[in-house]
Amino acid sequence: MGKEPYVSFFKILNFYPYNITLYEQALLHKSSSIKLKDGRWINNERLEFLGDAILDAIVADIVFKEFEYKKEGFLTNMRSKIVQRETLNKLALDLGLDRLIKSSAKTANHKTHMYGNALEALIGAIYLDQGYRVAKHFVHERLILTYLNMESVAQQEVNFKSRLIEWSQKNKIPVEFRLVESFVDENNNPIFITSVFVYNVECGKGKGFSKKESQQKAAEEAYHKIGYEKDFVKDILILKEKEDADAAKESEEEENTPTERDPSDQPS
Repeated sequence: MGKEPYVSFFKILNFYPYNITLYEQALLHKSSSIKLKDGRWINNERLEFLGDAILDAIVADIVFKEFEYKKEGFLTNMRSKIVQRETLNKLALDLGLDRLIKSSAKTANHKTHMYGNALEALIGAIYLDQGYRVAKHFVHERLILTYLNMESVAQQEVNFKSRLIEWSQKNKIPVEFRLVESFVDENNNPIFITSVFVYNVECGKGKGFSKKESQQKAAEEAYHKIGYEKDFVKDILILKEKEDADAAKESEEEENTPTERDPSDQPS
């Protein structure tokens, strides 16, 4: 292998990879999956899964030390703002990952999450190749200190509804927002109360002066519950497994059900 790929990654990482194959896979979108000799298809989805978890841990580590006297709620919001898809897409473009990602022409547009996903996969590759310390240094030095202003980030609003829907789509788990009550208070202000349901299980409720505000507050409560209440997530995963099993059984029964023949097709 020539020097060019190593130089390209050095410009992004500020270090040379040991196992460059990991980094190349991190930038391989599923639309351009490569088939190996053993029949397996490879792309960056597995590395993205790992990088997502590593990035959450690293950012939690950084904001915990950066904001020494802030409470848990503030730290959670800061982490959410930094790891949200819009921020990761921007950081990936700032790094120049868009010039290295391999994908089909149909997916190469800024409306996809391809760039942020590739950045997560890249962090997963760094972790496997160099370890947690180097991965943390990359996130802190190359991403946060170079491209983010922490004070500006602290003032941003987190779109928890967007984050919750993103989680829902990524894990193929249904999330539903229901307006459960609306009324006018003593000052003639309209009040809306929204609940969030996952598999018909209420996991968040919000109250606001608009439907949007009530949805955001409900989504924030639900998102924190998903992030920190392990028993709740365990119950949700059990419901998902049951739904998947029922769907598979129904599909199998449909395949095995003989098709009724038209009487006119019967032999005379």
